[in-house]
Amino acid sequence: MRVIDKTPEVLSEACKAFDTNPFFELLSDAQRDQVISKAGTIEGYADGEFILKAGDPADFLFVIISGQVAIVVGEGEEQMEITRLEPPQMVGEMAVILNEKRTASCVVRGETKILKLAQEVFKKVVAGIPEAGMSMIRMLAERLKKTSRPPAHREFHADAPIPPADILRLIPIAFMQRHRVVPVRKQENKLLLGFCENMDDSLMASVGNLLPSMKIEPVSIESGYFQKIMKSYGGESAVTDKSVSGSGVRHIDDLLKRLVEEGGSDLHMSAGQIPRWRIDGQIRSISGFMKLASEEVFQLLAPIMRPDSIEEFKKTGDEDFAYAMDKHSRFRVNLLRDHLGVSAVFRHIPNTIFTLEELGMPDILRQWAEAPKGLVLVTGPTGSGKSTTLAAMVDHINRTQDGHILTIEDPIEFVHQSRKALVNQREVGVHTSSFSRALKAALREDPDVVLVGEMRDLETISMALETANTGHLVLATLHTSTAISTVSRIVDQFPAEAQEQIRCGLADNLLGVCCQTLCRKTGGGRVPALEIMVMDYAMGNMIREGRTHMLLTAMTTGQNRGNRLLNDDLQKLVTSGKITREEALSNAVDRRDMSRRLGLSKE
Repeated sequence: MRVIDKTPEVLSEACKAFDTNPFFELLSDAQRDQVISKAGTIEGYADGEFILKAGDPADFLFVIISGQVAIVVGEGEEQMEITRLEPPQMVGEMAVILNEKRTASCVVRGETKILKLAQEVFKKVVAGIPEAGMSMIRMLAERLKKTSRPPAHREFHADAPIPPADILRLIPIAFMQRHRVVPVRKQENKLLLGFCENMDDSLMASVGNLLPSMKIEPVSIESGYFQKIMKSYGGESAVTDKSVSGSGVRHIDDLLKRLVEEGGSDLHMSAGQIPRWRIDGQIRSISGFMKLASEEVFQLLAPIMRPDSIEEFKKTGDEDFAYAMDKHSRFRVNLLRDHLGVSAVFRHIPNTIFTLEELGMPDILRQWAEAPKGLVLVTGPTGSGKSTTLAAMVDHINRTQDGHILTIEDPIEFVHQSRKALVNQREVGVHTSSFSRALKAALREDPDVVLVGEMRDLETISMALETANTGHLVLATLHTSTAISTVSRIVDQFPAEAQEQIRCGLADNLLGVCCQTLCRKTGGGRVPALEIMVMDYAMGNMIREGRTHMLLTAMTTGQNRGNRLLNDDLQKLVTSGKITREEALSNAVDRRDMSRRLGLSKE
């Protein structure tokens, strides 16, 4: 724990929490400012630190400014999280009201800031503003409703036998672990679903989507019984029927539906391996399946492939294509052959195209999308959300501008319906033979905006620069992690005698670079960290003269124009409690600087 100085930024965060807290929102601005500035102490906690522990005296209560706080009971392996609180909720008010010792512990999840208030302040607010007491009663009632649960079913106690594997296989183990639910008994089309904490309508709907033909009946089970099942069941060992040939996957759609339901991004099916999926950035085995046979993946995928894709795969050993399972779910598929047989990777493409605002992208991306011409590069490693960001930019243009948008992709991912603009989408391998060929043809197709799915080679880069130079707005991607490496990567693609011309082309046409990476968010989900370079005259001269190493200084001093550095963004995410320090360090390019910023450096 550390005491945080009450800077204007920190005070603004605290005021926002107070203004949205039902108990404190009744204070006048002057009363609120007095409580925060005079009576309260602002404290910062790292992931895993305790704000208070069971048995502590009830002399303070806490208001969450940022981050999350888990209410836990028990210790060690018996520790169980009852609920999790977020801004602007309070912590510890129950013991303060009862004037009793704490009955549960409070531990932070991720970097967290809280405002610590003495018991006397709470009493003064209640005495001075009677309506605050009713607000407190409503908040406590809501929390009681959320955390209360019926008694555990007498048959599903910690000593009860675990359900058979064929019943457990009905629900993905990752889903069970995330929501603390488990199928415990099946009778014809009726399934008893055990839950440990809280069963709400949305969770029931999710289980219903997984098992649409079954009637789901929830029953409360002991936490110890759930933990026993999780320790005993999982992975390949859960499959006891060795007479089943292959992995047990009957149709590829079955796994893809589960992937979408779980919120996963990728499905991996590799010969000789158990199927896996990526959820929140982590690859996990899909329990209940055995290893895939050598040609099983091809047999599963052949029915959803075009004849020409099958022939191309047989000839070359790999193939890319898109698959629409239904009107709501699309996937980008890569099929490959390796030393064990045939493998495939499915990337889920969300049906919804999010706006730049919904993605939380800075305003400079909207300005780039509205530019009449130039080159915009969105870069980052595979799976960093480049396609999602570009789709949002294209959608913004489509909704706000008259014009012609032409996309060249491999394969087509997000499908855009023509709105204010006319949209044509071309797929490499289906509608054109290559990116470079499609770009050459684009100059005769009267586009205003051209999206290049990936600048893979020298010829494609040359054509993209030429397209931007002839008065078009070009949006494109590269697999680079920083703005400076993006510029260097483009220039280094060309032979030495052509590099000066390319640097001039970049200096004249590059509007900016947005490098992004997706970080695992505290509490689940992903959040982007960005590095943005906004081109100006000085930066153009640096690129033109080959002084790319000086771009970092220009970005640092030009942050008021929208420039930002990756480590700055990672540090802000840590400070706000959205990611852990370890996650920031693992995603930093300059790890030494990141360690220093986070106080992990030994120097």
